[in-house]
Amino acid sequence: MSDSTPTATPDRPEALPAQSPPVDPVVTGAVGKGPAHGPGGTGRLSWWRGDGGEGARRNLGLIGVLVVLILIGVATRPDLYGDSGWVWNNILTILKLASVVGVVTVGMTFVIIGGGIDLSVGAIVAIAGVWCTTLATQSYGAGGMIFTALVVGLCVGLVNGLLVSYGKLVPFIATLAMMVAARGLAAEISDKQTQVSDNATINGIASTDLLGIPLLVYILVAVVAAGWVLLNRTTFGRRTVAVGGNPEAARLAGIDVRRHTVLLYALSGLCCGIAAIMLTAQATSAQAAMANLYELDAIAAAIIGGTLLSGGRGTIVGSLLGVVIFSTITNLFAINGLSTEAQNMVKGGIIVAAVLVQQFQFRSLTQFLGRNRLTTG
Repeated sequence: MSDSTPTATPDRPEALPAQSPPVDPVVTGAVGKGPAHGPGGTGRLSWWRGDGGEGARRNLGLIGVLVVLILIGVATRPDLYGDSGWVWNNILTILKLASVVGVVTVGMTFVIIGGGIDLSVGAIVAIAGVWCTTLATQSYGAGGMIFTALVVGLCVGLVNGLLVSYGKLVPFIATLAMMVAARGLAAEISDKQTQVSDNATINGIASTDLLGIPLLVYILVAVVAAGWVLLNRTTFGRRTVAVGGNPEAARLAGIDVRRHTVLLYALSGLCCGIAAIMLTAQATSAQAAMANLYELDAIAAAIIGGTLLSGGRGTIVGSLLGVVIFSTITNLFAINGLSTEAQNMVKGGIIVAAVLVQQFQFRSLTQFLGRNRLTTG
């Protein structure tokens, strides 16, 4: 008699092979591991609770913070917030205040998602602004000034990328050295003097309104929209996340990690060149000390927006909300006559709180409580 697999019959139930219990696709999606989104609302709820909805939850939380800040403003200055005209003008003031730092933050977000850091963005804005306002550059008109600012920012960013990628310097050290060197070069070019912009077209960027909204806000929106598309809808964005999440795995997947890193720092420098034109238009001048501590504001806004300092995760919309939150705090302190020192202390506390939130997520809390219930049981 030949060996054969027992056949399952009603009188021989022991011959039935062992089977895994059926997997509910809705339950699978609930933990964020599968794309199960049925026609009902359970799949969408699973997405919201899982990893896919983390960015949306964070952005919603940032909007809640903005609402709280507005309520604080209403409570502290009801005389101002009672005037609808003043409220609208104040919103435009906040957006104009956020425009320059917001453009810088877009480039910074890409660099941090890619696993780097750029401490030289403020200095790049300064050297681009000083270089584009020299008499020689201004003689070429507004086009020459804009071209110079963009090229200078792009070139300095490329140098940062080359030092980090091919020079194998730690990003912190490379960009710190560039911050010092660029400030020194800007002071040398300007002879430590303030260079006045005589170009009416450049100066008009800060004073021009379209449909009642400043042109600076339109520039910010355009840069944010371009950054969002680049990060979420292109191969470049997917490679940025891959490089920041695991550089070795990205290299094995065929991504040229070093070249991509150079491009990330070049993109950051390009954003700084755009910001230099915007800041020069606002001040109608440029000097070596301009854009002071912009690197800290940009890093802080990106962190508040959910960008991991270790790389591999971040959103452009979240970074924009982080910039708007800091601008709202500055505006809130200004209308209440509070000191800059107190404002800086509040900003520092917000940065620390944001980093702690990144390291101790709500999911970790629920897992901790679950383990405690099992232990006590």
